Amino acid sequence: MFEEILSYIYSGTLHVSLDRVQPLYQAADLLQMDYVRDTCSSYMAMNVEGSTCVDLYKFADVFTVEVVLKSCLEYICQHFVEVSCSEELCSLSVDQLTEIISQDKLEVKEETRVWEAVVRWVQHSREDRLQHLPSILPHIRFNLLTSDDTAAILEHPLVREDPGSSEVIRNVVRSNQKPRLAMTTEMVLLRHEVNGKKMLWMNPGEGKYIRCDYDQPVCPYRGVVTCDNEIYGLATDPDSIYLCKYNHVENKWEQKSTVCKGKPRLPYRDINNHLMEVDGHLFYLDEDPEVVLKKYNQHKNEWQNCSTPDIGDESYSLFAVSCNQHIYLFTKLNYLEGADVPEMHWYDPREDRWSKKALSVYSPKVELDIGMAVAMGTEIFWMDPEIFWMDPDHSNMLVYDTEADSWSEHPPPSFLETQGNNGSIIFFEDRAFFVLANKLHAIADYEYDSPKWAKLELFQELFVYDRPEGVWRQSELPFGRQCRYKCTDVVARMYLPYLNTSHADTQDAANPEGPSGE
Repeated sequence: MFEEILSYIYSGTLHVSLDRVQPLYQAADLLQMDYVRDTCSSYMAMNVEGSTCVDLYKFADVFTVEVVLKSCLEYICQHFVEVSCSEELCSLSVDQLTEIISQDKLEVKEETRVWEAVVRWVQHSREDRLQHLPSILPHIRFNLLTSDDTAAILEHPLVREDPGSSEVIRNVVRSNQKPRLAMTTEMVLLRHEVNGKKMLWMNPGEGKYIRCDYDQPVCPYRGVVTCDNEIYGLATDPDSIYLCKYNHVENKWEQKSTVCKGKPRLPYRDINNHLMEVDGHLFYLDEDPEVVLKKYNQHKNEWQNCSTPDIGDESYSLFAVSCNQHIYLFTKLNYLEGADVPEMHWYDPREDRWSKKALSVYSPKVELDIGMAVAMGTEIFWMDPEIFWMDPDHSNMLVYDTEADSWSEHPPPSFLETQGNNGSIIFFEDRAFFVLANKLHAIADYEYDSPKWAKLELFQELFVYDRPEGVWRQSELPFGRQCRYKCTDVVARMYLPYLNTSHADTQDAANPEGPSGE
């Protein structure tokens, strides 16, 4: 190894290969040669694959090479079924094995895969490793197994041989450990337009639709999902707006704290407020009649006032959205007829400070009004379908890149025309954006006035944006024309067995009509 070190010192050239990178790293670490050590770290991280992941993981663990540890752990989690069947798995230490099977991102559809991997590891050196089984078992999520699987495991010779193991398993079964990421399905939550207690969890791309009738006092109309997949919502009673939290295991909403009092009970579509998460903290933003921003203190279960933007007395709010660790609020002056002078305000929670910029500084001119908006990655998408309705030739979706500080235009969905078949008249009523599976979705509400019926027909359309192609594609909705659901802004990873409870009606693409009475 020192030949390579000397060669690098004299020539400035470093030759690295898989069979020599580990001893080269050790030599560089001993000699405190940062460049050589960092080069070896990067090389190992870039060469993590099925044949090297376990060996590199063990090396990185011993020498605390974080970049390699992270790369190996990600690969092992993504390919756990393959890795768990390899001989290399049995070479892991008890701590290394425990670290791996503790990961939420472990790619397994069934927890029995994890149990089988542990059995293989113990049996590889049974006499030495059986003593470690009680410390490993709590990291297997037995609460996610069926009762039959659990019963079979309790009868396994390894468990029966150790008196304490069965009690450990029973304790884990009674716990509420999270499902693995691969066991969940990303779903958007919609709320029934008429009865807010009737909700729909759906993923149209996977044909998953689950209706839940939450017959309980707490019922959110808007919400947010945190980085650790906790779901919070805003709900109302006659005197206040309050925060509620979703209980995944019991599939119910629980009241947490009062956000504000004295707020009159308004129709959901008229409540102009938001629940947002920025950098792990919850924020409540109210736009009407004046801008109010509050931050939630989870330890004290109370809300604290934050600074507010200076929008002036002559401006009104257009829309608000959180993106790229900031809160964005767009406003517009309302005292000049025909004037278009929108402003962008953004809030930095680390400094509790607002900044602003007039959109007139951008070229070409950015024209905004009240419309639907959503964040995806570091971009904000905005569109007003009503403009398209009135003048489709002069309507586009606008996208603001928060990092590049630039605007771009994209095509809008092909909404229905105002004139339908048989002389019917179609009224555009409402709209919403949401992001599901890293794709932009738009949902549009219509009323259908036909001479054949004495009442209005209600229906919706759903569109998915194919950004590489620059086109919108229509997607199917499972419910009929007599039902509409409103977006709650909640998109979360859901463990479907938790949703399939006695008060949930499961439905897929093969049963598009859903339950009666909707």
